Amino acid sequence: MRTGILLLVSGPSGSGKSTLCRRLEDEREASFSVSCTTRAPREGELHERDYYFLSKEDFLERVAAGDFIEHAEVHGNYYGTLRSEVVERLAKGIDVVMDIDVQGAAQVRACEDGVIQKSLVDLFVMPPSEMELAARLTGRGTDSEEVIALRLKNAIEEMSHWPKYRYRLVSATREEDYTRFKSLLIGERMRVSRLGES
Repeated sequence: MRTGILLLVSGPSGSGKSTLCRRLEDEREASFSVSCTTRAPREGELHERDYYFLSKEDFLERVAAGDFIEHAEVHGNYYGTLRSEVVERLAKGIDVVMDIDVQGAAQVRACEDGVIQKSLVDLFVMPPSEMELAARLTGRGTDSEEVIALRLKNAIEEMSHWPKYRYRLVSATREEDYTRFKSLLIGERMRVSRLGES
C-alpha cells in the first residue's frame, strides 16, 4: 500500500496541460480533480465533468466554510479545488491530478494538511516559445481577439513562475508530452517514501 500522489500541473492557456491531465484520467492512471468555477460553461462543457459551475454567492460561502484547499480569482472569475475532491482519494492510495494556475499551486504548496504535503508533486508545462503559445491560443477559435490578447499577456507572466516547480515540461508533440508526463507519475510511484511497510 502506498499513499496517493497529488500531481499538481500548471501552465499557461494553450500549453496542453488540460489535455495531458484528461488523458491520464481517461487511461485510468489517475483521478482528475474537478475544480469549481463561477465562469459560464463553454460549449460542450458539462457540470461535474469539466467543472462544478457555481454561482459567485455559493462559491464565496464555500470559501468562508473552509471547503477549498485553494481558490483564486482569474480572468475575473473564481476558481477553486474542494478539499473533498482530493484528500480522501489520496488517503486511499488513489493518484489525483490537478490542473491548476500558479496562484492555486502556491496555496496548495502552503497547505498544512499532512496528506497533501506527503503526496505533492508539482509540474509546470510550457510551450517552446511565445510565438507557439500565441499560435495555439489563436488556433482554438473559441475566444475573441481581446480575450486572446488578455490570455497571452497573462500566460507570459505566468511562465515566469516555472522555477518554483519541482519539474518542468517544455511542450513538443502531444505524444512526446504525454510519454514524459506519464513517466513522471510512474517514477513517483516507485519512490520509497510513498511505500508502506511490507
